[in-house]
Amino acid sequence: MTAQDVIADLTADAEAVDRMVADLDESQWTLPTPAEGWTVAHQVGHLAFVFRIAGLAAGTPEAFTALTQRIGTGFGAFDKAVNAALEEYLVLPREALVARWRAERDAGTAALAGVADGTLVPWLVRPIPAPVLCAAGMTELFAHGQDIADGLGVQRQHTDRLKRVVGFVVHTWEFGYQSNDMTPPAGQFRFEVTAPSGAQWVFGPDDATQTITGPAVDLCLLATRRRHHADLDLVATGADAQAWLEVAQAYRGPAGKGRAPGQFAKPHQLA
Repeated sequence: MTAQDVIADLTADAEAVDRMVADLDESQWTLPTPAEGWTVAHQVGHLAFVFRIAGLAAGTPEAFTALTQRIGTGFGAFDKAVNAALEEYLVLPREALVARWRAERDAGTAALAGVADGTLVPWLVRPIPAPVLCAAGMTELFAHGQDIADGLGVQRQHTDRLKRVVGFVVHTWEFGYQSNDMTPPAGQFRFEVTAPSGAQWVFGPDDATQTITGPAVDLCLLATRRRHHADLDLVATGADAQAWLEVAQAYRGPAGKGRAPGQFAKPHQLA
């Protein structure tokens, strides 16, 4: 896979979210989502801001560094900055917010596409390769796209582009421990998940004693805290893996309330 493949996947996932919101009326725009206090408009504004700062990091690194120095890099500082930035999006009428989201999405993607191979991009904790930042962006689209879908009461259709998000979840498997002031286990986990297409994806060492198996979509829902593990078809083998189900998150900062068990139970779980 080339860097342009990652950009293509990021673009496709952003367009999928766009299709969910493009034709909403004003009443749908203000529907609540499972994120407490956030409407569909909040979710779109958040994604626009994420693409905006990713584009800043990729296209004008010195400006991004100045921004992070201003908001701070302490625990939860980015969340506070996001919440503050939302205000400038929420005052916009629906058409203007859609236009703003598209403009910042396209500008951010173009800036990421322009990063030379092997160049590190400044980010919240440390510089990272542009493809990793693209995968982080796809994880944001997955998570907040799910919030939008839940708010609208629609089902999403996932593709094997989800492998980028799974890879990012595996890459950030320690974040949940850090957010809860816990020490991660010494050994790496093995993740064996089934893609939307039915393909099998495996991450981690062959000799790992702690494993997570199940649908790739469920792993991503767990690590973005959009579903409680009790409502997912994931199997954890080993005490550490079982404990990980409680703390898993693929983002830095406070974990938030997450979702309650039974809040999104699958039909077979209700029988």
